[in-house]
Amino acid sequence: PGIVGAGGSVRLCTALPGWTGLPLGERLRELLGVPVLLENDANAAVLGERWSGTAVGCGDVVMVLAGLSPGAGSLIGGRLHRGHHGAAGEIGALHLLGRELTPEHLLSTTGEPLHPLDEAAVAAVFALARSGDARAVAAVERFTQRLVHDVTALVLALDPELVVIGGWAAGLDDVLTSLRRELRMYCLWTPRIELSALGEAAVATGALRLALDHVEAELFEVSTPA
Repeated sequence: PGIVGAGGSVRLCTALPGWTGLPLGERLRELLGVPVLLENDANAAVLGERWSGTAVGCGDVVMVLAGLSPGAGSLIGGRLHRGHHGAAGEIGALHLLGRELTPEHLLSTTGEPLHPLDEAAVAAVFALARSGDARAVAAVERFTQRLVHDVTALVLALDPELVVIGGWAAGLDDVLTSLRRELRMYCLWTPRIELSALGEAAVATGALRLALDHVEAELFEVSTPA
């Protein structure tokens, strides 16, 4: 869950601050004695969805992982778009445009920031919302509205044919309805919006696809005569 540089270095990781600057790929290659590839989780997820999930056959795709710090992976013309610094899709920084839009405020059911801010605490808020708790329902609605803003920014910038939603939002029945309604208001063309078909397996599936691509490239590499 961070920005990966060339060679497998971690350029920035807010979820694990101590990993920022870590040459993780090099360390793992030394420890394991095998080739090691590193990729951002959302980038891996969009590759997984295109290989065997919702995005099979699609060339221009945005995959949003809605979590504590939402991120997105994008395919343009069937190719993964990482950006100049490897930071394409880091929509978690959009909350800086309005500091009240941080997840701990959005998902609060008490008027105080949600603490601890972890997956278990968020899952509890979602469970309360499903049971009809008014404060939890309001919190989930705020979270969904934030997701709408994030997805709208990506759709306006990239004009994808498909947006795939994964992460926590995949368990919410009304997310797609809200997104479709709101995007029609803000976007010139509304893309198809679907939930992840792979769920929690999307990132791992994409990682497998990356490994297979690496092996296939080496197997079928054509060497030129010296």
